[in-house]
Amino acid sequence: MSTSTITQAMILAAGKGTRLRPLTLETPKPLVEVAGQPLIVWHIKALQAAGITDITVNASWLADKLVDALGDGSQYGVKLHWSVEDDEPLETAGGIFQALQSGKLKDEPFILVNSDVWTTYDFSQLTDYTLGADQRAHLLLIDNPEHNNGGDFAINNGLASEQPVGDADKYTFAGISVMSPKLVEGLVSGQPAALAPLLKQAMIKFQITAEVRTDNWIDVGTPERLTQVNEFIEQNDIEHAGKPN
Repeated sequence: MSTSTITQAMILAAGKGTRLRPLTLETPKPLVEVAGQPLIVWHIKALQAAGITDITVNASWLADKLVDALGDGSQYGVKLHWSVEDDEPLETAGGIFQALQSGKLKDEPFILVNSDVWTTYDFSQLTDYTLGADQRAHLLLIDNPEHNNGGDFAINNGLASEQPVGDADKYTFAGISVMSPKLVEGLVSGQPAALAPLLKQAMIKFQITAEVRTDNWIDVGTPERLTQVNEFIEQNDIEHAGKPN
């Protein structure tokens, strides 16, 4: 029996969800319901379906409510490791660094997922992904939604870059990737740090690869897009992310 290369995941869930207020004034953004279940549960179920049961979640805003709702993950057939931050989140890279420093996240490549996106992407397509010795991350990109017309990154011969080469298009980062712990090496414990600058620095060294996906994907960042994703799920009779349509 073959074993997967990637055996763990981290879900970034520490944001305050300011764009979703007033929904998020008393409810952590990952617990905002999408089609009858918390947004983060869609990811947990999709990861579990892909064979990833070792999942680290960072939490900050209303962290107690998030931990109380999800517990140790056993109700979903997974093991949740909680990396709780102070009231002020450590941002994306800082949150990853703390989870690694505390041992909640093992020092090996992992699938990284933003909790505030919804997708039908099948995570099993990443479980056998192998990062090269100098590779720091592999990003999933999508066509640009209306709210991000300019895109985030370009892709050339499989390598991601901040600026397009020639007439290449820029795409939107889907908030899903395979990440090497080496990307956040050298950060200061307890110091907030964003992921994007580290990715851009590594892109200059040709250490970030990417692929363009066409899976259903919505950034659930506003009440309007929350309505949009609920309508889409109902119209398409989708049971849970990671399950082929």
